[in-house]
Amino acid sequence: MKHALLALSTALLSACATTPATAQQPTFSAEGKSLRQIYEHLHANPELSLQEVKTSAILAAEMKRLGFTVTTRVGDAWTKARAQSEYGKIEDGVGGYGFVAVMENGPGPVLMIRADMDALPLVEKTGLPYASKARDIAWSGEESGVMHACGHDIHMTTWIGTARELAARKSEWKGTLIMIAQPAEEIGLGAMAMINDGLFTRFPKPDHVIALHDHAGLPAGVVGLAGGFVMANVDSIDITVTGKGGHGAYPQDTRDPIVVAARIVTTIQTLVSREIDPLDSAVVTVGAFNAGFKHNIIPDEVKLQLTVRSFADATREKLLAGIERIARAEALAAGLDPAAAITFNVKTDHTPSLYNEPELATRLGSVLRTTLGEASVTTATPSMAGEDFARYGRTPDDIPVMLLWLGAVKREAWEAAQKPGGKPLPSLHSSEYAPDPDPTIATGVKAMTASALDLLR
Repeated sequence: MKHALLALSTALLSACATTPATAQQPTFSAEGKSLRQIYEHLHANPELSLQEVKTSAILAAEMKRLGFTVTTRVGDAWTKARAQSEYGKIEDGVGGYGFVAVMENGPGPVLMIRADMDALPLVEKTGLPYASKARDIAWSGEESGVMHACGHDIHMTTWIGTARELAARKSEWKGTLIMIAQPAEEIGLGAMAMINDGLFTRFPKPDHVIALHDHAGLPAGVVGLAGGFVMANVDSIDITVTGKGGHGAYPQDTRDPIVVAARIVTTIQTLVSREIDPLDSAVVTVGAFNAGFKHNIIPDEVKLQLTVRSFADATREKLLAGIERIARAEALAAGLDPAAAITFNVKTDHTPSLYNEPELATRLGSVLRTTLGEASVTTATPSMAGEDFARYGRTPDDIPVMLLWLGAVKREAWEAAQKPGGKPLPSLHSSEYAPDPDPTIATGVKAMTASALDLLR
């Protein structure tokens, strides 16, 4: 997996080296700026995964100003990848453009707080006065608009606000505070990159790691949290079905891979309906079915692309093994050699499921109810989406982690959406997604600061 990470990072960094949109971004100092000003700048100037050069520089400069020790050295593998980019002359980070900021304040617990920095390849359609007009080369190799459609600009601004609060209130806590800015969450590589680059060996090992994520279905001013599984294992699978093509009028002379692939698509759904415990959670979705180019030609091959979601690792293994078993069995049923007819590839960008430590969730839930009020804290519903923050809790040390949901929807829009026939709210990753910045950021800073103060007692 590490080799795959290096190869992808090298390709993406090489691509961004000649991208004019990134080079034209203006410089910006967070010093003296309000959180709203910082948010609007980050929103208007997004950067794609593994290209977070300006974003990282803004955040790192602010951490240095607050008195943190900021580490930007990288390991050999990343140094070699970065050497192929013109950005190699810019300060290196931990795992690409990520970095680690440490503030020591006497003996005591060690707390790590994470924010992610990257944006998505989308053309923004919010109509906001500070909407992004940026364009860049996406990891698909195609030029695209760039937008913070998943709220990482909210995460970073809240992170800065929390750091400002904790730096100003050092008399209220003891121990070591570690603020990490993570790249490449959207492609599932950033957390792994930072861990591979020595996050837990070169720096004080944390007793807890916490983070937040904005929520497109909760009103601003509300936070949601829960213990146990809260986000899913995410796997991408490529299946190639190779048959024998020919004329559509003479199917008896072929081994039609479209029929085989269609059987695979329908049969794998029985994994969830008939092989997984109904009280467990699992999703098998075929997102792409590509074959042929003319009405009367049976093609030689079909390519399928799947996303597979689960919570428990045992369920994940059962799904992956079941999909491969069914694919090969359907090929055999069609008179094909399964070994030759089926190419089965589980992609290396697996994101593990996120497990909020129950005791930590209970502890911080009490803190948040006291800080924000009972009405502002709700129990989060588990999601089948993925989040690579999970990796910080998947180390051999079993560090307790917790991610809380931060409501981000304008209250009036949220209330209207709850009514029968109300207008649906834009989801995360929508080109129309626009958080309500001021109450969202204020609540996030208050929630994260209170959580940190409790964990650094």
